[in-house]
Amino acid sequence: MVAGEASGDLLAGLLLGGLRERWPGLQTVGIGGPRMAEQGFQTWWPYHKLAVNGYVDALRHAREILGIRNALAERLLQQRPTGFVGIDAPDFNLGLEQRLRQAGIRTIHFVCPSIWAWRGGRVKRIARSADHVLCLFPFEPELLAKAGVAATFVGHPLADAIPLEVPRAASRQALGLGEAEPVLAVLPGSRAGEMRLIGPAFLQAAQLLQQRRPGLSVLLPVADGLRPLLQALQAEHAPGLQLQVLDGRSHEALAACDATLVASGTATLEAALFKRPMVIGYKVHWLNARIWRTFGYLPYVGLPNILSREFVVPELLQEACEPAALADALQRQLDDAAGAEQLARRFTDLHHLLRRDTARCATDAIAQVLGA
Repeated sequence: MVAGEASGDLLAGLLLGGLRERWPGLQTVGIGGPRMAEQGFQTWWPYHKLAVNGYVDALRHAREILGIRNALAERLLQQRPTGFVGIDAPDFNLGLEQRLRQAGIRTIHFVCPSIWAWRGGRVKRIARSADHVLCLFPFEPELLAKAGVAATFVGHPLADAIPLEVPRAASRQALGLGEAEPVLAVLPGSRAGEMRLIGPAFLQAAQLLQQRRPGLSVLLPVADGLRPLLQALQAEHAPGLQLQVLDGRSHEALAACDATLVASGTATLEAALFKRPMVIGYKVHWLNARIWRTFGYLPYVGLPNILSREFVVPELLQEACEPAALADALQRQLDDAAGAEQLARRFTDLHHLLRRDTARCATDAIAQVLGA
């Protein structure tokens, strides 16, 4: 198995629970993180070795990443595992899967690349690489079937892991927060490159909002290893911000908050499953932005908007992702109680749609592919 970032490690950890329940003697090896290790996964390389942010960051680390992929492929070809599961990270995993598949190893790709949003030509590469694709969203298998790719909708494991009823009071108590105090959760991404680009604007926006709303508590769950970078960014860009930094615990922060400022990615779906109002912000290197605009098909990038097929929450991207605009958008979210209730209803419907006991569905699909 290979997971290339924190969100992939989370998904793989949830999947491994179902796999180990079906096959108690299962041995799993490859590239992963702490959530996978909790399920007995043997990590040959940590996932942060692959965690890059866009084309420019990937080019900087290309030699190291290609070296890891080649070394992993050689090791797997020697050991001949029963199967390989690539967790997202398509730029790394699809090439690896193609090589393994050509050698007769069964390959499963978990998380359909976003061919419906951008880079539709990638579907041909998927067809060459994966024996089967496990899809998180219900409309994806039909799109893949048109290209001759076998696929199964398995739901989203986060929809199983996150309770339908938000444990707001318990989370606030665990974080030492009062029941009535206003709370903002700030999630600037799980990769160092993301935090460097997005962190300053997010921290400054939170500081502005805290100045406008004295007594506002600000929570920031930080990914493993990023606390020193966060501290440096706060000292430089938002020294007046009163901030409670959490090691992980993003789900507690989302359950406890009144609204969240969140980087585009899996965390936006987590925020939706916790029924939180949110503002999505994101920045990439200007060259990445130009390339993505060339390939992009949809007018939105956040998963809540993509799944709703409309802008249900604001997105402030690139030049628009600046402190004052972010703070203004967050203030509107915090002030709109009726809008928050409406969002909670829509996000509850989305939660039910994606809740499919993903670990069991995915394990059943993998067992069919492996003939096990």
